[in-house]
Amino acid sequence: MRTVTETMGSTATPEREPEKKRQRERRPGLFARLRLFLRQIVAELRKVVWPTRNQLVTYTTVVIVFVLIVLAIVSVLDWVFSRGVFAIFG
Repeated sequence: MRTVTETMGSTATPEREPEKKRQRERRPGLFARLRLFLRQIVAELRKVVWPTRNQLVTYTTVVIVFVLIVLAIVSVLDWVFSRGVFAIFG
């Protein structure tokens, strides 16, 4: 079976980029990248639609009530299972 280089007749080697072109394409330094990252964070935070005080109170209340409901369910299940274990293993 022939390889691609045998059928084409020559071995093509990719040309290397000139040294100056590679130097121009260097990425910015650490502090420049950090500054860019922080600027992008601020830009994204400006796009955020912040909740009003009423919405914040409502969301907080809903979360606290939900946590209390889950706490009650887990507590009841814990009590039931502990009674069951004590009844079986005494």
